[in-house]
Amino acid sequence: MYPVRKLIATLGLLAAFASAPPAFAQSAPTSAPGSAPAASPAGDGTFLLTVFLKHDQSKTLPEINRALAKQGFYKAFPPPGVEVVSWYVMMGIGQVVTLRVPANRLREVNRVLEETAWGGYRTEFYPTYDYKAAAEEARLKDGK
Repeated sequence: MYPVRKLIATLGLLAAFASAPPAFAQSAPTSAPGSAPAASPAGDGTFLLTVFLKHDQSKTLPEINRALAKQGFYKAFPPPGVEVVSWYVMMGIGQVVTLRVPANRLREVNRVLEETAWGGYRTEFYPTYDYKAAAEEARLKDGK
């Protein structure tokens, strides 16, 4: 599991993202189904957090689902006010969820997962940012 204190330490990088070149700060209103996460507007106090919900492979899917239901996972996750940007099944791994999280709500997201997902999933957390526009700009500029 990715230690939460390391994640919190990396949040200091968010200030750098907010003042990054315009290609990093471009925003789209929302993501269309099946598209990449929309960029977060610079300075809005949120960040993207990718959560790996890795299946406990010592359990069958019905056992995992019973544990999640018993612990109230789908009632509690994500907490109100935390946006799900994408939620995919990654075969052989589990589920990968990208959230838009207000920075002051990180602890709450962590606690909800600790209290409702453990037992069905092992969790990993990764601060994330939308690099698509910057990559496309680099390809146009340097990929000739």
